[in-house]
Amino acid sequence: MTADSELLTVPEVMARLKISRSTVYDLIRTRQLASLTIGRARRIPTHALTVLIHHLEEAA
Repeated sequence: MTADSELLTVPEVMARLKISRSTVYDLIRTRQLASLTIGRARRIPTHALTVLIHHLEEAA
């Protein structure tokens, strides 16, 4: 698996962005952050996190 296709857990996204669990799930719910469901597990592709950061930078 390459770095571009790495899947992150919600706690990993929380740590990288320094935000709360509920904020991560709000971003997923509002489709600002793409995610995958594998069984009962929620995973966020690293490229989706990069896209979110670029959108936030553009909005700032």
